Amino acid sequence: MAQWHGISRRKASGGRRVAARGKRSTEISSEKQYALLGAPKRKIYRNTGGNVLVRVLSDNRCSANDPKTGKTVSTTITNVVENASNPNYVRRNILTKGAIIETDKGRVRITSRPGHDGVINGILL
Repeated sequence: MAQWHGISRRKASGGRRVAARGKRSTEISSEKQYALLGAPKRKIYRNTGGNVLVRVLSDNRCSANDPKTGKTVSTTITNVVENASNPNYVRRNILTKGAIIETDKGRVRITSRPGHDGVINGILL
């Protein structure tokens, strides 16, 4: 569900503020979209100024960088092992920045923001 980020109709004292205008479309945020583990799917949003935002809705591939050799390889994600931001994300297989995932090459920490960057990049641990 979208959330409105406009000016409150109440003052800090609790009094009523008469609105000079209604809600604007720029004040309404887009709905929450979590990056899940599954078949690759992305969604394109239009931002203010005509800019484009690509979000990962679901994906099962990850670009993992090996810090010892400097090589980056494409790996397949099997499951989410750990997530410091929310322990419930592990059960729901939600991919966020800082999450540790299990891949066919080993454990990888996600360094990109899948909901903002549109890609899943990480570093082999």
